Amino acid sequence: MRESKLFLAGSWVDGEDVMEIRSPYDGKVVSRVHRGGPEALEMAVEAAERHAVRMEAELPPAERGAILERAAALIGERREALATAICEEAGKPITLARGEVDRCRDTFTESAWVARHPEVVAQNLAGYPSGAGRLALIRRVPIGPVLAITPFNFPLNLVAHKLAPAVAAGCPVVLKPASQTPSPALMLAGILEEAGLPPGCLSVIPSRAAHAQKLATDDRLKLLTFTGSMDVGWRLKEMAWRKRVALEMGGNAAVVVEPDVEDLEAVAKRIAGAAYGYAGQSCISVQRILVQERIYMRMRDALVAATEATVHGDPAGETTVCGPLIDEANVIRVEDWIARGIEAKGRLLAGGTRDGNVIAPTLLEEVPADQPVVADEVFGPVAVLFGYEDFGQALTMVNDSRYGLQTGIFTNDTAQVLRAWEEIEAGGIIHGDVPTWRTDPMPYGGVKSSGIGREGPLFAYREMTEERMLVLRGQG
Repeated sequence: MRESKLFLAGSWVDGEDVMEIRSPYDGKVVSRVHRGGPEALEMAVEAAERHAVRMEAELPPAERGAILERAAALIGERREALATAICEEAGKPITLARGEVDRCRDTFTESAWVARHPEVVAQNLAGYPSGAGRLALIRRVPIGPVLAITPFNFPLNLVAHKLAPAVAAGCPVVLKPASQTPSPALMLAGILEEAGLPPGCLSVIPSRAAHAQKLATDDRLKLLTFTGSMDVGWRLKEMAWRKRVALEMGGNAAVVVEPDVEDLEAVAKRIAGAAYGYAGQSCISVQRILVQERIYMRMRDALVAATEATVHGDPAGETTVCGPLIDEANVIRVEDWIARGIEAKGRLLAGGTRDGNVIAPTLLEEVPADQPVVADEVFGPVAVLFGYEDFGQALTMVNDSRYGLQTGIFTNDTAQVLRAWEEIEAGGIIHGDVPTWRTDPMPYGGVKSSGIGREGPLFAYREMTEERMLVLRGQG
């Protein structure tokens, strides 16, 4: 069993109480983690404010890059221990947990490159008479202490997407990890400590959500970066109106399948993996499947087969794709949404059963668009199938959502891809693959209720810095 104290400004200290973390799969206690209260959070903020200027001055870009490179190497060495913690606390299938660790290493490696290549932009101002003989140089400086709040579903790599760019930028961080999955974040803090991050630059404080959210109004913290639910995210933005805010709040991602796709069985398997992997607990899991009517029945049969073939159950199993939902409350909610979709004249094509916290991969069709299983974010192993007549109708259906994170387009028609890029209201359009695809250096984020700002090391670095300009005047 793992046990961990708080990581407070470089020291491991006791909290106000100790949480027992239970497996979402079988309810066994897998970790005991100290939880901090308002006093620990206040000490963390004080330390971050105290070290904000020192971090920039005493850690030049080369040293920040070296720390991140050493951390990346340590992440690789501890792959199995980190993956086991993710599997046990989050219920993520072990093969997917290992993949998350590998991505975390990539996030640190890319952040090291960003640290070693600080951006400087030159602008010749001579284009206007007022700027004759003058040159502007614009560099980026750290915005200051950062408050980061992370969710349960990617308890290592989403933490990395906040911590690693902050180190690259020279910003101290106070991190509140999800209460169900604190251990990966604390393990990552230990890795950064071992890699040479000086004391005071980082605090990882598991705490009650209400305590951490109060920090959104603290003027000493210059940026709030949050990944989680839409309701909490917008509420935090209202509280943090005087500071910079970056929000990633999910979606109900759609994938479009055009009739020029050749291997429908392969596409169906890819979609099923993206819909049901990790029990659909990703904000870019496939939730809406849009198929052109000429291939609808063939695709429907292939999707049913792929859904029924998806291995679900014990997340420790090497072949498991779909493990448990994070807790019983979400199981009950997802079951209710499935039932409401069927009652509203939807049709159950596969799945719909439950064993403990594991819901079998579930495929529905003909569910009205106003049902929550279509309109809201399911965050469960459920997908809904729709037919469409022409590509324009498909794009309209994609945009008929309060969310706009990513969309996948399966077609070989370049003109259709470019049209989708022009018309779809989303942060990313993924050609020839599912919306669930992501590589960590890319700019990742959404529009509408999916959030504001972008992740990806370079893009998060920009969120965590601000421009400072020098105008040079020539001689004469």
